[in-house]
Amino acid sequence: MALGIGESTETSSTSQVVQSSSPDLSIPTRRMEFEEAMANLPKHFARDGDLISSHIIAALSSVFPDGEDFFVRSVRHYRDQITDPVLKRQVAGFIGQESIHGREHRTLNNRLAKLGYPTKRGERIAKLALGTRERFAPAISNLAETAALEHFTATLAEMVLTEPEIRDIIGNDAVRDLFVWHALEEAEHKAVAFDVYRAVGGSERMRIITMKAIRMVFVTSMTLQVCASLATDRATYQKGRLRSSFRTVKNSPLARRSIWRTLCEYDRKGFHPNDLDNTALMVEWREELFGDDGTMVHYLRGQA
Repeated sequence: MALGIGESTETSSTSQVVQSSSPDLSIPTRRMEFEEAMANLPKHFARDGDLISSHIIAALSSVFPDGEDFFVRSVRHYRDQITDPVLKRQVAGFIGQESIHGREHRTLNNRLAKLGYPTKRGERIAKLALGTRERFAPAISNLAETAALEHFTATLAEMVLTEPEIRDIIGNDAVRDLFVWHALEEAEHKAVAFDVYRAVGGSERMRIITMKAIRMVFVTSMTLQVCASLATDRATYQKGRLRSSFRTVKNSPLARRSIWRTLCEYDRKGFHPNDLDNTALMVEWREELFGDDGTMVHYLRGQA
């Protein structure tokens, strides 16, 4: 998990009256529960039992619980400074959604740990890294990191929701459902941390420098984590399996250069997450998952 930048200059100590530039759409807290569906999760749950894809998904999930908790704390720190009623409502929805994301990914991580994945170690590393950052970095810098990492999750969410092949790669129905639900909600609140950062006086300079650092640190750390995870799996040493899996991942949408270009869009001065309007995509998936005949209503345990 990226430690980011501890820069504290060019920020305002008081709130600014900045209107939310995000659509006034509801950001509901859907109280989902996936634990029962995870009970029979196989070791290599990705499509066709793919080795590397399974470990990539597990590594991503391992950093989500403490990452989501960090996001919530970073945004909540400035909650009382927000005056725009639309943004206030969106902040409440953001906090609710991220809290449930962390809980449900911890559920998945617990199951993966029983299958031999080092997901609990990944959680500990994320907690230590983010805890160290909070101890030494200014609050505005933590918010800048949150806004930047939300662009990561929004980019991944867009891929999950728009590309059937990505959903197919995830493989297991329960894991796919977890990531699709997570993707929808990341799309719903993708601009909230960014709008809070801007509203409380966060500078363009800090925003851009923070993302530049995070891109390199996050990608490098996740690569190392996946390699370390693979090293603990006996299947990695089966003749030809690792090589075959590497070819599969290399030829998948996960290896597209367009992902990196989308992440780099964040560096543009004047960038805003809503420059890419995903309203129609959200409406489509809300109906698909949670409409009258929604495919995921059976996971719901109430909604705030």
